[in-house]
Amino acid sequence: MSQRQKKTLLILFSIYAVLGLINFLFFPSADLEGVGLRWAYSFGNTSSFWNTINPMTVIMSSLIIIILIVFAAGVRFELIPNKKQALIESLLGYFWELVEDAVPNPKYRKPIYVIATTLFLFVLVANLISGIPGINVVPVENGLKIGLFTDTWYTPTSDLNTNATFALMVLVISHIFAASAKGIGKWLKMFIDPSPLLLPLNLIGELAKPVSHSLRLFGNIFGGGILVLIISYMLKYFILPVFLWGFFGIFVGLIQAFVFSLLAIAYMGSLLEE
Repeated sequence: MSQRQKKTLLILFSIYAVLGLINFLFFPSADLEGVGLRWAYSFGNTSSFWNTINPMTVIMSSLIIIILIVFAAGVRFELIPNKKQALIESLLGYFWELVEDAVPNPKYRKPIYVIATTLFLFVLVANLISGIPGINVVPVENGLKIGLFTDTWYTPTSDLNTNATFALMVLVISHIFAASAKGIGKWLKMFIDPSPLLLPLNLIGELAKPVSHSLRLFGNIFGGGILVLIISYMLKYFILPVFLWGFFGIFVGLIQAFVFSLLAIAYMGSLLEE
């Protein structure tokens, strides 16, 4: 490990320790009011599915997109790669190998590769910020409670609407690719294969894909975040909450981002098989 890397790790650890100390000194009581609730805003006098949004999901999703754009704009690909370029090329090359193995039709490998890597990067950054002390907003009886470094940054992947949107997008795109590659007739025949009696089961199986795809990510991120917050307040030890935030945000978040993208590749590739 180089001196620069050691210095960076020391700075990050120091920031974590300072934020943990602030949490211990100024927020020692177990104030768990609003835990598990989400800030919702409705356009109009009555709230419904069609006119209600989660402002934190919109704000943080926009911030993540900006972070990814800025990061991509700062990457310069050269003949002799630096460490950043080597890491990116290794990551993208690994995903390309996954797509090549899972997608039999070469025509659809590139679009599936772009979709899978985009999902991976977004979910990865969203999960990583869930391991960093920051600002969170939750509804309480008297309005809204803004948490300053007593919890992690709000992550859009803890909102089922975000995960379900991505999962439904994967389902729709996979069937569009399948209909384009096989033709409408063979694509429709897939639902009654090997017997027309299995049509209900085949439909249920396809509808179950986005359900399991979205709930897996939602359950791990949302449930893990609540668990860490409760344990942190119960133990009241200023270093441990920071350690737990980092573990769930970095380690678990990386695994969940990879699994979500891998399942997207598998779902889209399976429908392109002859």
